[in-house]
Amino acid sequence: MSARAMLNDVFATLRAKRALERGAGDPGNPHVLARCSVADGETARAAVKAAAAAFPQWAAAPARTRIFALGRAVHRRLEAHRSEIIEVLIQEQHPRVLAEWQFAGLLGGYSEENLRFYADQLHQEFSRGPRRMLVRRQPDGVVCANPPQNAPLSSVLLAATAMLAGNTLVVRAPRSAPLGAMYVLREILVPALEEAGAPPGTLNFFCAAPQEVLESWLDDPAVADIFYIGPSDVGLRLEAKCIARGKKPILELAGNDGVAIWRDADLDRAVQALTECFFGSGQICMVPNYAVVHPDIADELLARLGEAVDALRPGYPDDPETLLSPVVRSEKFFAFLDQATGAGAQVLRGGHRIEIDGTVSDNGPFLQPTVLRVDGLADARRVDAVREETFFPLLPVVVAEPGDDALVLDRMVAFLNENAYGLRNSVWARDDRVVDRFVRDIRNGGLLKVNDSHVGFLPCLPTHGGTGLTGGVYGEANYPPLRTSRLQGVSVAHGVHPRDAVFGSAGPDHTDRSAS
Repeated sequence: MSARAMLNDVFATLRAKRALERGAGDPGNPHVLARCSVADGETARAAVKAAAAAFPQWAAAPARTRIFALGRAVHRRLEAHRSEIIEVLIQEQHPRVLAEWQFAGLLGGYSEENLRFYADQLHQEFSRGPRRMLVRRQPDGVVCANPPQNAPLSSVLLAATAMLAGNTLVVRAPRSAPLGAMYVLREILVPALEEAGAPPGTLNFFCAAPQEVLESWLDDPAVADIFYIGPSDVGLRLEAKCIARGKKPILELAGNDGVAIWRDADLDRAVQALTECFFGSGQICMVPNYAVVHPDIADELLARLGEAVDALRPGYPDDPETLLSPVVRSEKFFAFLDQATGAGAQVLRGGHRIEIDGTVSDNGPFLQPTVLRVDGLADARRVDAVREETFFPLLPVVVAEPGDDALVLDRMVAFLNENAYGLRNSVWARDDRVVDRFVRDIRNGGLLKVNDSHVGFLPCLPTHGGTGLTGGVYGEANYPPLRTSRLQGVSVAHGVHPRDAVFGSAGPDHTDRSAS
């Protein structure tokens, strides 16, 4: 359903969407953007079978040839389809500025710098005398990907990088939002694979409900890895099932990102980074979820943050000034607010539903950007909005207890490390000693950024991945070509006597009989 149709009449559009999903809707509905068939179990199993058949040929291609042939083809097609991809994202309720941000990240993911990085990581060669030695990563096999409904298009292109490593791929497009996923699968990836000379079956995709498909992947011996993006509770249960059945779980789950702001930080830039919390109304896993600030600058920071938040407004997603997205289900948002205020937090901004023109309304499709003040690190995680991922335009700012700088720094570092999640952290500080301390001791998370945009993309650094409830037991920075492959060492020797290979080129020391 189109974004404008939903915002003009939210409840009527949702009723029409649910009717269409049940097969009971009007096929001539003018707000329908596209139609997609829903696959049955037989189709899902056939997709895995085709991927398994294609794997030996695709995996046998030289790594660098495969990486650059496919990666460059995807990059060219992304550039050629820039306007269409951004339009698809807008129709899926992504504000234009966020659609452009997502596209920049997608294009960077297939940049020449990133492709060279993957080529170097996947295949390294060394020589020593008559030996040629390799340290390489071998592809796992059939990788099955389950993108989420809030970011299907970008998640498909992230999962597709697993094919750079020589894996074949099966994708389940989300039934509630298949358009973006299907668009890049059909218009970007299929032609790029053909251009790269990949065999038929390297990429397979269909649209279906998740539960039956996930169970079929768990049961299918041809499936090597399951790449799941979704909530932490579901993902961790899936992880246990994968391990029990000998499959590798690759998890992208919830995030609860922290931003630390030291007393000498550039407050204007730090505030700008904090407002990234409200991109897409907080319905993006990698935006800031809470801030921890030095008490000396807390009041000034919050004053500037309040002014920045007041400037944010809702609007239609094609409006280039819009940053907020609709939030259809808001019960948890108000539950978080009630619990926070009950635990002593102050609501400094926001806290209401609003209409598209910004007026407060009980039935508005948007939520006001909301800022909480939480005093003290010691009990801050008793506030649910600090402890858990919120996925709303809600930013708790935790003010550290007063004390000397060494003690405050210890407390802030410990607080970031105690987070049960671990996607991203970022830090704002000028003092090199403080920066070095954060860089040295912040251990949780797949990415740490210092004095930089929290959500910005950088070459060769991961866009996803993390520890704890974000990535599961095996969580780390997520480079899909590396996560869906495994290390292997190889030695190729010419003219070397096996005995020399065991004892060295001079052979054993025959004067030491006890060693023989």
